[in-house]
Amino acid sequence: MNYNYRYRLKPTESQCEALDYHRDTCRQLYNHALHRFNQIPESMGTVTQRVRKIRDELPDLKDWWDDLTDVYSKVLQPTVMRIAHNVNALGKLKEQGYKVGQLRWKSPREFRSFTYNQSGFELDKKSGQTVLSLSKLADIPIKLHRPLPGDATVKQVTLKKEKTGEWFAIFGIEMDVEPPAKPPLDDIDAEEMIGIDVGILKYAHDTDGTAVESLDLSEERDRLQREQRKLSHKEYESNNWEKQRRRVVDCHLQIKRKRRDFLHKLSNYYAREYDLVAVEDLNVKEMVESLRNSRNTASAAWNTFTSMLEHKCEREGTHFVEVEPEGTTKECANCGVETEKPLWVREHSCPACGFEADRDANAAWNILLRGLTELGVGDSEATPVETALPAETAVVPAKRVLEAGSPTLSERVSASRVG
Repeated sequence: MNYNYRYRLKPTESQCEALDYHRDTCRQLYNHALHRFNQIPESMGTVTQRVRKIRDELPDLKDWWDDLTDVYSKVLQPTVMRIAHNVNALGKLKEQGYKVGQLRWKSPREFRSFTYNQSGFELDKKSGQTVLSLSKLADIPIKLHRPLPGDATVKQVTLKKEKTGEWFAIFGIEMDVEPPAKPPLDDIDAEEMIGIDVGILKYAHDTDGTAVESLDLSEERDRLQREQRKLSHKEYESNNWEKQRRRVVDCHLQIKRKRRDFLHKLSNYYAREYDLVAVEDLNVKEMVESLRNSRNTASAAWNTFTSMLEHKCEREGTHFVEVEPEGTTKECANCGVETEKPLWVREHSCPACGFEADRDANAAWNILLRGLTELGVGDSEATPVETALPAETAVVPAKRVLEAGSPTLSERVSASRVG
């Protein structure tokens, strides 16, 4: 399995200049390769084949481009191959209905990373500190806040400069271990299955009767607005403008890191504590494009949460299924009768069978039942709703997830997961 480990670098001022020089050289090479790519007709092969043709021209390119000789060859090659990755990514977005154009040249602010692929890097101890030795660059101090796995193979290292000016090293490692086998669906007990309904007021409401509140980022957003107002009063690209711009970027990064920390811990909890997880397959693109509540929808980052959850379920050997979200709040989880209710009605009361529950709890049960049906176990007698109706909802603040990594006071740990 492949993982990424991210560490903070502590370069000196001269090392920062060297890193920026390598980064800008790679940027110019990328722009040159993109120009060459646009000149090659599509009849010459697939996207990858055409980009490889440009990569094979690097030795001849070095004869007249002296700056390329200052950069390690295993850095130049991935820089050219990034074009193939970017073009294929645009193609996937186009298939999903997004309007995409063509790749454009990268400005210095847009090109912020370069990669050492396979060789040219090594972790070492020098002068009592851990350094990352980079070929044709420098020995840069690195903060190893957690050790790399001893049985892992480091395939590449990406050097990335954040908009704040901080440098990070991202180690791409490969571990020769297979994820645990997923348990047979027929052997999964009802308490080991979970359906999750995501929202804005309550970020996640599950079938175990737990409602996790959304992350409170009001203080961070207030600070961001203040810093943005100050930035608008500075002379564009002056020294004071640049200092203030970094403060604004720092606010954005603080919000991003806090949100991702919350989503990582919440998704990790569900993937580890259950054998089957069902969520909604939301079309967030259309929801964000609507004029109603679009900022809160984007801030919720539901697609990021489901992507993290899917990856962690694969890693932990947990069944993961996405279901059609339409009608999950209208249908009664007990009898299936649909009941129209406006958004402000937060309770579900079925006129047919009398079943009453929180609106989101009812939706979570429908999501779980649809997930079981999609997996072919919808008729299982082990998980009928009438034998496991949700009890009183336990509302959990997002702060508890951030501090403890779990939305429950005492984590449920399956016997099979111990050790």
